[in-house]
Amino acid sequence: MRLDPELLAILVCPESKQPVAMAEPELLDRLNTAAESGRVFTRAGDPVAGPVTEGLLREDGRVLYPVREGIPIMLVDESVEVSGL
Repeated sequence: MRLDPELLAILVCPESKQPVAMAEPELLDRLNTAAESGRVFTRAGDPVAGPVTEGLLREDGRVLYPVREGIPIMLVDESVEVSGL
C-alpha cells in the first residue's frame, strides 16, 4: 500500500525535522536480511520485528521510520538506524 503523496509531502522526521521519502526496496531488503540475523534494533533497543515492507527514509539516509498497514510510525523510538546497512 503506497502512502498518499499529499501526506508524504508534509511528513518530516520528528527528531530532526528533515523531510522523509519512501525507502527503496534494496534498502528494505538489506534491513530485513540484517533483522533476520538479529543485527538490527529500533532506536529504543528492541529487535526489529517481522519484515519491514515499507518505510520512510530520512533525507540524510541515516534513519528509517517503518510504515505498517499503510500507517507511518513516526516515533523516534520505533525508528531504525540504517546508515550502516
